[in-house]
Amino acid sequence: MSYLESIKVFVRVVELGSITSGGRDLRLTPAVASKRIKQLEARLGTRLLNRTTRKLVPTEAGRVFYEQARLVVATLEDAEASLAGFAGRPRGTIRVTAPLGLGRRLIAPLVPRFCDAFPEVDVRLRLSDRRVDLFEEELDVAFFLGAPMDSNLKLRKIMDCPRVLCASPAYLAQRGTPLVPLDLLDQKHNCLLLQFPRSPEYFWVLQTPGGPLKLDVGGRFDADEGDVLLHWALDDRGIVNKPRIEVSRFLESGALVELLPQTPPVPSVFGCLYPHRKLQDPKVHRFIDYMIRHCRAGLDVGLNQG
Repeated sequence: MSYLESIKVFVRVVELGSITSGGRDLRLTPAVASKRIKQLEARLGTRLLNRTTRKLVPTEAGRVFYEQARLVVATLEDAEASLAGFAGRPRGTIRVTAPLGLGRRLIAPLVPRFCDAFPEVDVRLRLSDRRVDLFEEELDVAFFLGAPMDSNLKLRKIMDCPRVLCASPAYLAQRGTPLVPLDLLDQKHNCLLLQFPRSPEYFWVLQTPGGPLKLDVGGRFDADEGDVLLHWALDDRGIVNKPRIEVSRFLESGALVELLPQTPPVPSVFGCLYPHRKLQDPKVHRFIDYMIRHCRAGLDVGLNQG
């Protein structure tokens, strides 16, 4: 492996916080990634990383080297993207993040199909309901559900996703069925919330004849992953606020019951964000166009089935 490739390993290790994660992102074993870091430190004659109880952190020298090294890597990736555009053949790696529910249902199945169409492009997909920093984590594309994460990024809206409040029949038999929005504030009800730092769902907003109604709902427990909330709702533990496409099959089967259909939650925007300079990268441009086109088709089918 060349000196430049060792620098790439170091940059990804710093960005992801561990040799295992950095190596995996570059399709290297932890042993190989660790060896490349040691070779780089030997060449530079200084220690670049320190291990804490939780993660690797750069030394003072490592921080200085990282700031310049990441610019070198970014410049190289831009140069490769320009060459790919000149050759008319997208190539390279795309790093993507998406929310868990729609990521599993829509994005993940499309990734292999995209790679089949563009065999010289690799895709690294990470699913999480937590918000991420595209620049800090060197991501190319971030799909989001809700409010955009960063106004400094380029935004492409895919569509509005209708949302629904629902709970299991057993939960409703035990706690009662809410008949008006304010019933959700009754302490007998357990509203399941997606909560983490900067989470947008510490409250629910419903559509009413008088306009949007913000409700500071609460419950006995919350989670930072939307799929956990869905499983809790299916396990008779509370009321959940989810995109309709994620729960349509459970509503159809009767495992969940829609609540307050006359005053549903406000829809969520489903879209994607990417740095402005990535628009010039053929592989990113093709990927975004492909995913938006097929996501819209998938969402239309899912909503019509629901």
